[in-house]
Amino acid sequence: MELITSILRNHPELAVFLTLALGFSLGHIKIGSFKIGVVLGTLFAGVIIGQLDIKVPSIVQTIFFDFFLFATGYKVGPQFFQGLKKNAFPQLMLTIVICVSSLVVAYSISKLFGYDIGTAAGLLAGAFSESTLIGTAGEAIKHLPLPDLEKTKLINNIPVAYAATYLIGATSFVFFITTIAPKLMRINLIDESQKLSESLTGETEHEPGIDSAYQRWIIRAYKITNEKWIGLSIADFEKHNSKLRISIQRLRHKGSLVEPSPEIIICEDDILVIMAQHGIILDSLSKIGPEVLDEELLNFPIAKMEVTITNKKFEGKTVGDLGQRFQNGLMLDKITREYQEIPFNRKTVLNRGDVLKISGKINHIEEAAKEIGYLDRLSSETDIIFVGLGIVLGGLFGLLSVNVFGISLTLTTSGGALVMGLIFGWLHTRTPMFGRIPEAALWIFDNVGLATFIGLVGLAAGPSFISGLQEMGFSIIIAGLAVA
Repeated sequence: MELITSILRNHPELAVFLTLALGFSLGHIKIGSFKIGVVLGTLFAGVIIGQLDIKVPSIVQTIFFDFFLFATGYKVGPQFFQGLKKNAFPQLMLTIVICVSSLVVAYSISKLFGYDIGTAAGLLAGAFSESTLIGTAGEAIKHLPLPDLEKTKLINNIPVAYAATYLIGATSFVFFITTIAPKLMRINLIDESQKLSESLTGETEHEPGIDSAYQRWIIRAYKITNEKWIGLSIADFEKHNSKLRISIQRLRHKGSLVEPSPEIIICEDDILVIMAQHGIILDSLSKIGPEVLDEELLNFPIAKMEVTITNKKFEGKTVGDLGQRFQNGLMLDKITREYQEIPFNRKTVLNRGDVLKISGKINHIEEAAKEIGYLDRLSSETDIIFVGLGIVLGGLFGLLSVNVFGISLTLTTSGGALVMGLIFGWLHTRTPMFGRIPEAALWIFDNVGLATFIGLVGLAAGPSFISGLQEMGFSIIIAGLAVA
């Protein structure tokens, strides 16, 4: 044990990764229907390993906390600014009511029980189920005109109170939202959740990696035997079937594989590869001729790429307008707006920033993207210039302070990172060529950033955790229930 302790003290980076591994393992544990979660799991792991009195520079906490806050802002930035245009006032009032009431109750009960400011902050963070309060309260305490030893004690009391009240807060919220709130609103929560899911995605959601077997667009090969079509050009054929919205992708012309061009004349027994919506294929294309299986003809690449609408010309246009403009065999599979998939039909109005998932030949997609906006080739690279600059600018903004009734109010560098994340996340939807953060990288910044920060808080508080809990006593449970 002494050897392990010595190694972890001399190489604290190993203690950090051990905390993450143990914390994520604990986070998967379920107590009935309640899951401990990564945040509480890494806190407990940090406290356990922190009993070995391992010192990690505090700047490491700040770095990971900034990553987490910037990623949080980046994710919700588009919805945040979109919400300001729509139902901002009710949302703002709800936020004020919740935040002010929780703060007032936490402050009052902390005064009643004689808690110090560190314990009061941990109480609010845990019972309010808001882990970011640990970081912001810690930053605020560091700026107080107090001796370093006292500031350290106050900061270490935050995770103690947080751990004691987190389960109370989370359980209370789950009970209220699933049991009491639906009765107040006179709704069936399961049914309403399902309806909301379908209204947002247009279909029932599946687990990751599982998609619906139904495909909106399909491709089939047909041999021309109907004399009506023999002798027509490709352009005339598509014009005659314009109401069906079909597109010829490829053909076997006089026995040879060729790419379609408007002037090619269709001959008897030519085989056309036709793309159309599922219902059209089933109901209307049998009149062209019999369906055939020509593997060589059907074996050609189809790209699936995302195009973000940035051209003002297409703002306010409908999906039908887009279809009329690009009648060259492109399939619209999905529309994502503000990171949320939306159902669509020909009358759906498009906005700038909408992301269109399009299938078709790569050259056709590239041609359309030049006019529509930005073609995302689904690169796995993260724009680190964007991330680094965003956190720096946010930190500089957070250093600004305002004096209100003799109290200096500031966002701190971490709060500034959150604000700049909101702005940069919104800017990315407007100018998507800059600031790409793939979903996997965003998950790392968000989840691992917060988990590492919380784990480091636990490591720092470990040696004094048990004594701090004993000092608070049973009153912390009552206080947690009151705030929750």
